[in-house]
Amino acid sequence: MRYIEPVFRPPSEWKSLILQVTNGCSWNKCTFCDMYTAPQKRFRAQKLDKILEDIKVVANTGQNITRVFLADGDAMSLPFERLEAICLLIQEHLPSVTRISSYCLPRNLKNKTSEQLTRLRELGLSLLYIGCESGDDEVLNRIEKGETYASSLTALLKIKAAGIKSSVMILNGLGGSGLSEQHAINSARLMNAAQPEYLSTLVVTLPLGTERMDSAFDGHFSLPNQAELFKEMHTLLGHLELERTIFRSDHASNYLVLKGTLGKDKPRLLAEVKQAISNPLQTSLRKEWQRGL
Repeated sequence: MRYIEPVFRPPSEWKSLILQVTNGCSWNKCTFCDMYTAPQKRFRAQKLDKILEDIKVVANTGQNITRVFLADGDAMSLPFERLEAICLLIQEHLPSVTRISSYCLPRNLKNKTSEQLTRLRELGLSLLYIGCESGDDEVLNRIEKGETYASSLTALLKIKAAGIKSSVMILNGLGGSGLSEQHAINSARLMNAAQPEYLSTLVVTLPLGTERMDSAFDGHFSLPNQAELFKEMHTLLGHLELERTIFRSDHASNYLVLKGTLGKDKPRLLAEVKQAISNPLQTSLRKEWQRGL
């Protein structure tokens, strides 16, 4: 397999075949994101014959591949016809595959019909990772996400109608100290309206510096400290009214690991966050050196 590095994937795809069908991100303007800023990560779609070659390389190894993740950050930007062709190639050459997944920006679904999404689901595309980041329009505007509460919700409902599962990511701390509460409340409001199958939270991490975020936040971005991040998480959880959503806050960026199903585990999760706020020294938290992007 030949990859254009770096290649990113969701933590839950660690056992999946990573099939690079695009390089980089077609939007690539979000002020908090440095994932695809390297020169070699300029966005482009991979040619279908190259994708077929990669699939055949794996098929010839005889491995029992059951899951495929379509990389990079923007596979769903491809037109329906190309995605259909890729799924058919996977189906033909890797018949043991039971799940195909991909990152997905809400805007990538504007020109795809419900019938087309249903067709992709029938061909194995059964899970999409949606980086909503926030449900607050002011925060989304500042970070240049190019999305709104309404556009995110429209995409999530479209995915659900097609029978595809969604795994939504919200970024703890994205509104800085000043917009923390509204970021948490409106993110919960978006999730309540969408009822995704999976919800995860990550903490904003800026390994290449804060310059872009500083510019977005009137010259200075103030990332909430640990206690403020826990308070924001408590607000988010307190406003979530989910029925059967698997919740994970266990990414390496998080100080506090939280796992459960919402809503049945909501009281326990709130209690765990409250414990971290009131007695951080008696709570199992990640050290700074243990955290990462």
